[in-house]
Amino acid sequence: MEVLHAAIAIVAAIVLIIRFKVDPVISLLVACIYLGLATQQGAQGTVDAITGGFGEIMAEVGLLIGFGVLIGALLHSMGTFRDLVELLARRVGKRLPYAMAAAMSTIFPSIYVDVQVVLAAPMAQESAPAVDRRHGLPWLAGAMGIGIFSGYVFVVPGLAAVSVAGLMDVPLGTYLLYGLPIGLLTALITTFLFRVLLGRGLWKEDSDLDADAALHQEGADAEVEAVPGAERAARLPLVVRLLPILLPLVLIATGAILDVAGTTNPVLTFLGDANIALFLGLLVAVAMIRPSIGGDGVGKVLTAGFHTTGEILLVTGVGGSLGAVIGGSGLESTLADLFSADEGAPVVLSILLAWCIAAVLHFAIGSVSVAAITAAGIIAPVVGSLGVDPVVIALAIASGAMFALHVNSNFFWMFTTLLDLSTKGSLKTLTLATSLGAVVSLPLVLVASLVAAAT
Repeated sequence: MEVLHAAIAIVAAIVLIIRFKVDPVISLLVACIYLGLATQQGAQGTVDAITGGFGEIMAEVGLLIGFGVLIGALLHSMGTFRDLVELLARRVGKRLPYAMAAAMSTIFPSIYVDVQVVLAAPMAQESAPAVDRRHGLPWLAGAMGIGIFSGYVFVVPGLAAVSVAGLMDVPLGTYLLYGLPIGLLTALITTFLFRVLLGRGLWKEDSDLDADAALHQEGADAEVEAVPGAERAARLPLVVRLLPILLPLVLIATGAILDVAGTTNPVLTFLGDANIALFLGLLVAVAMIRPSIGGDGVGKVLTAGFHTTGEILLVTGVGGSLGAVIGGSGLESTLADLFSADEGAPVVLSILLAWCIAAVLHFAIGSVSVAAITAAGIIAPVVGSLGVDPVVIALAIASGAMFALHVNSNFFWMFTTLLDLSTKGSLKTLTLATSLGAVVSLPLVLVASLVAAAT
């Protein structure tokens, strides 16, 4: 019965979100309450599971999410990402789609996806004719889509990556070691395959572009205004302005490498902790921009970052609540039997099932992060009984959560507007690219499972 009740709870959450437009936080909490009461956990037990699960995941990822968003807000105010994109456009020319996909999947994950598309869309439109007069814009659009979401789900400090790793109790350094190459390869391979599809007549400019250019102006109004004085900080060399991102990545990766090598160093272990590393990156960003905009200016930028952080933290925390309620429902033993149904290939079955759960949730809900968090909440209580390294299951969830970003996503419409695409054009670029990326990354996760098993 616990399987039936869990299915009812999840379907109810999806229906509330899609059909009745109820906020994901409220919908997931309704699912938690129903599941807790229906599986005999009692009123107090249900409340304890919800609050306990929320607190546990906040202890894991709360600071990380906050620091990542704030770093991104500060760098955005200095024009760091805009200048990086412009530099790539000058240096790589017709290879810009690959450069964009690579940069967004490895460097940009420190900022939220909405900001990334706002920054990159104008550059994509301007440089499209130089890349390919006929297919430049759709190719760049697809590269943007898969680059943004490969980084978002696979690369720390991407918010979905941090959330899934936290829910699955995977150290962020370990997740970064596996996720970074998978995210980069997924972005590059998908960009290549997408270009092949475009060459086979996929793109029809007459129907795939939006004839009403005024819509683009509406999307441009969503850009965050520059903070007065920030232009002085923007004169710093680009590599210096990227230090708030590069420093945490280097520290986290160093700590992870030392851990894998079995070497201990108290100082590097401390600095390599993800919370400390990202906090240091935040301090560097503040120190870099404060002389230009002053304390009030920094406060203004950070306040904007706090607004973005709130909903992300709530959704992530409630994902932890759902996991805790599922953990107390008795579903663990049933799902464990399902995951290991074929003893000849438990790893493959576990990976495929995790991928499918995340893919179906994303297709239905329309949010990569909510799908990943919900899937992780469902699977986390049983991951210890699977005989599979948790990082592999976390990566499988990340892979599936990218599948088919479409019309029930706010990002879809923002992407459509900023790039002057029709709905059909966005389905052919963003939806197809993310679906292709989810499929491309799946065999890479299978390879990662072999590496994890051998270490």
